[in-house]
Amino acid sequence: MASPTDELPVLDYHADARKRMVDSQIRPNKVNDPRLLAAMRSLPRERFVPAALEPLAYSDEDVPLGRGRVMMEPMVLARLLQFAAPQDGERALIVGAGTGYGAAVLSQCGPQVTALEEDPALLDLAQGALGAEAPAVRLVSGPLSAGWPAGAPYDIIVIEGAVHAVPPAIAAQLKEESGRLVTVLTGTGRTAQAVLAQRTPGGLVSRPVFDCATPALPSLRPIPEFVF
Repeated sequence: MASPTDELPVLDYHADARKRMVDSQIRPNKVNDPRLLAAMRSLPRERFVPAALEPLAYSDEDVPLGRGRVMMEPMVLARLLQFAAPQDGERALIVGAGTGYGAAVLSQCGPQVTALEEDPALLDLAQGALGAEAPAVRLVSGPLSAGWPAGAPYDIIVIEGAVHAVPPAIAAQLKEESGRLVTVLTGTGRTAQAVLAQRTPGGLVSRPVFDCATPALPSLRPIPEFVF
């Protein structure tokens, strides 16, 4: 005979957290691409953070990963990827892929994704998480400022973190005219803007698409100049 507890439903707390993240953080903030919503409802974000940080996986804040790096706030990531307008079969590069969550989300929207990371600890986390959840993503290691020229030109480049300016080497890897680059540009003080950029014969042209705040990628910060 079954006991009363045997009849109680088993709650999937992570699935519930994913649903609440999408319904309360993503959809109310102008994200309506059904592929993005489906990816963020299904991908176990908790697998892309260190075990000790699992309770923070679905918060509406950046998740600190150490050494100045974060997992980007879900809403900011979702809006950036929506502005990138991914299409099936396009080539995409994620610069500063961290633990791989953004690359996994983008991969579920159709592009062939290369995820570039330089931090050994984050690469270890990304390798395990992507191997289990998004094996089609190609994870590569190298300096973020150099991009990944072996796969260029890219239809989409996502710099997953704030930068003072897009490094020239990365801009040069974007497909001219039709390519889209999204990132967050830091401004004065605490202001920052997400931007959508395209490469033209005259250089990279960007336009602001929404205000936000996310930490700058440490290795892409400008080197301070000495004034004598």
